[in-house]
Amino acid sequence: ANELTITGHRQVEPLPGEALFRESNNADYRRVFELDPAIDTSKVSARMDQGVLTLTLPKSERVKPRKITVE
Repeated sequence: ANELTITGHRQVEPLPGEALFRESNNADYRRVFELDPAIDTSKVSARMDQGVLTLTLPKSERVKPRKITVE
């Protein structure tokens, strides 16, 4: 199966003063996504910018529509 696994660690920066309540904690995480068989896994790329992960999952050339000239 074509799977994409994303693992990471969330780290909460300490703030000055005393915290009364903290919404999130330091934690490891793991997510697994099943990829469509039409994805060309050799061309997958990832980019992190200001805490946002952007994945590019291009379709394989063999599944893209193609033009056929009719004579």
